[in-house]
Amino acid sequence: MKKILCGAVAAVALVGTVSPALAQTAQRHYASTAFGGTTLTNPSGFGGAIAQAIAETGIAFGIGTRYTAYADAPSDSETATPQVDVVFHLSGSVNKDCSFYSGNNSNARNIDFGVIGVRTGNNENVNSAFEMVGPATANIESLTAGCNFNNEVEIAKNDVKGLVNSAAGGYDTNEFQANIPYTVNASWTGVAVNSVAGGSAQSLNVGSNDLSKTKQQGAWRSAMNIAITAPVVNKGLVAGTYSGTTTLTLRAL
Repeated sequence: MKKILCGAVAAVALVGTVSPALAQTAQRHYASTAFGGTTLTNPSGFGGAIAQAIAETGIAFGIGTRYTAYADAPSDSETATPQVDVVFHLSGSVNKDCSFYSGNNSNARNIDFGVIGVRTGNNENVNSAFEMVGPATANIESLTAGCNFNNEVEIAKNDVKGLVNSAAGGYDTNEFQANIPYTVNASWTGVAVNSVAGGSAQSLNVGSNDLSKTKQQGAWRSAMNIAITAPVVNKGLVAGTYSGTTTLTLRAL
């Protein structure tokens, strides 16, 4: 009986945890002085059920004692996750843009060769009379040019004949002409289209017999130089005003 009563001073330890899940407490113990003293701990199975029934019958007749302890708590509301990964998708957009600084007004883009000198001396050989004294040249430089996406650089003349005298009057076409062909050579630093690499020297050359030329590029920014050259033609030039336009286009693809 002393062994049974010692449980009266036992401390009860309460334990709980949030993770991982543990089995809940379920204890059933019996003790009796019958038959010289017997104990039964957590009976289970068919035999345990018979033994438990006998122990319960003894208790009903005032023989033996019983100790039970049961504990339970609701399980997690959802499956526990020891690690949570939250992915934030960041996004923004940049508009396609091409830039070319071409001065502050239209006057900056009016390229005037002035008087295109021809051989006017009366002592010139007839085969050289009225021909150009030398080439007409123009050089244009912009320190700000480029596009921020794959792009196309295009240089186009308005007339494949070059500079044209639209009011030339009549002339011997075997000896004179009313147009001055010219070339356009542009140079900058860039990369080939869809290329991811360090920039290198790039160029686009429109010959004297070309109307236009194009070149595709990846995103680039640099200075751009444009050299225009009207070489000496082999015929005399009819007097008058020679004019034409050259258009540079930077076009994002």
